[in-house]
This record gives sequence, C-alpha cells and structure tokens, in this order.
Amino acid sequence: IGGKLNRLDVDRAKLAIETHIGTPLGLSVMAAAEAIIRVANSKMAGAIRLVSIERGHDPKNFSAMPFGGGGALHTGALMKEVGLQSALVPRYPGINSALGCTIADMRHDFVQTINGMLGSLDIDDLDRRMVQLAQQGLAMLKTAGVTFGGTALQFELDMSYQGQTHTVDVPVPLELRGDTTKVSEAAVRAAFETRYLAVYGRLLDNIPIRVLNLRVSTLGKRPKFDLTLLAPAAGVDLAQARRGTRQVWFDGAFHETGVYERLPLSVGEIVPGPALLEQPDATVFIEPDLTGCVDQFGNLVISRK
Repeated sequence: IGGKLNRLDVDRAKLAIETHIGTPLGLSVMAAAEAIIRVANSKMAGAIRLVSIERGHDPKNFSAMPFGGGGALHTGALMKEVGLQSALVPRYPGINSALGCTIADMRHDFVQTINGMLGSLDIDDLDRRMVQLAQQGLAMLKTAGVTFGGTALQFELDMSYQGQTHTVDVPVPLELRGDTTKVSEAAVRAAFETRYLAVYGRLLDNIPIRVLNLRVSTLGKRPKFDLTLLAPAAGVDLAQARRGTRQVWFDGAFHETGVYERLPLSVGEIVPGPALLEQPDATVFIEPDLTGCVDQFGNLVISRK
C-alpha cells in the first residue's frame, strides 16, 4: 500500500504458507501462495457469474469495478476467467466507499406491514401512514447537518394477486401536499397493473389484489460533485512515474515488473502490463496481456492489448 507496510514480515508469511498449505499439499511456498490466490479468484468469479451469466447477461458487455486496497490485484484474473470486457479502477479504490458516502444522496427508507385486500383497504389509513412516514423522513433529513440541493419522496407498495407467494414492488406516483398524498384505490390499482404487466407481460383477471407492505423513501439530494476534480491537474508521463522494477510471481514464475506511482500519471497515459501501480490506499496489478489507460476522471481503465 504505497510502500507503507514495511513492517510486514515476509519470511513469517512464507513460513505460514509453507507449513499449513505447501507442505501438506506437496507444493513449493510460491506455488502454494499462487494456489491461494487462484482459489480466491475462482470464488469471486463464481459470484460474478451468479449475477451475470446465470441471469442471462453476457459478461463481455460489462466492466468490473474493483475497489478496496487489494481489489485491483485480482482484476486481470477476473477479466479473463469470467470474460469481462474491461475493468475500471477508481481513482482512490481504498476509500471509494467512503467517498460515495460523502457525495451520494442521503436516503431514509421506511416499511410498514399492511397485509390487506385492495378492494377492502382503508385508503384514509393508508394515506395517514404515508404522510406520517414521509414527514418522519423529511424531519430526519433536516437534522442531518447536510446541505441538500433538494428533497424527494418515493412511495411504493409490495403487492401480489391473492394466493401468490412472490410480490412485485409497485411505485405509486404520489406527492405530499400538506397532510395528504391524495392516494386512491384507483391510483393503486392502476400502478399495480402497470408494474405487473411490465414484469410478467400479462394480467390475471378476476383475482383479488393483495397489498402486503408500504414503503416510503425520503431522499436528500446533494449537489453533484465534479469527479474530474479528482484527476491530476498537471500529471507526469510513464517514465517520470516509474519507481523501478520488482520481481513479481505470476503464471508459475518470477517476472521483472515495472513499478509506478499511480496518482501523478497524466490523463490519457498508457500503462502496458506487466506493471504494478502503487498509491497510499491501494495497489494495482496489470497483467502482461493487459494495458491500463488513465481516463478524464483519473480512473484507470484496464483492457486487453
């Protein structure tokens, strides 16, 4: 992590791997270490397949976005194992989640159980619940100590036909006007039929509709942050960012690998693999058959050569 982990005891790490993994499996310490990484990569690749291939999506149409201090060390392996088109490494991977918390809209979600048939639902009671939750959320935004550019409300119902196990989330287009949302049975029914038709392609005639849950979300909209401000104002070229070389083990052997300081690299700078890019919060590894390019936001886009 930017050369700041000098206290890491490499010899003890090797001894632990050799004792607990290498010797029992008849592997050298480096082969055992590589096997550990391959198992980790396989687990992550399986998780990606679960939300892509198994849902009918072609991974070639998607890019990975690794974050965290070590996420970008696995990028190349995941691209090749899953068949991803490319990867986008954020400017500051190690604090990417924290950055998102500071620039994303603030949101409070509320849910209450209704569990009643739409035809006999107390609409006035539903309206009171919507107003109460909306006002509660707006009050929380006011006391958050954050400057918002505006606020918004979202009203949603979990609904189904009677006898069905699964529900559909039904957005209901309503506004808070004083102490009412003006919700009506007709508006709820129309919203359900629109949503159900979009999900399943047809409606079920003569079957009562059930309302399971009420969901209300309040959103405090932060002013949009210009991410180009994160890019280096006046960067350096690859030669200037080079720190030297390091022996890096991959594909069963040590390879001489260029080491670079990532953050000063200019927008548009190309980094051919193999390469290690270091920064205070993360380390990025670009494999030999991949290349990286710094985009206008300071992100590193990794793709095949």
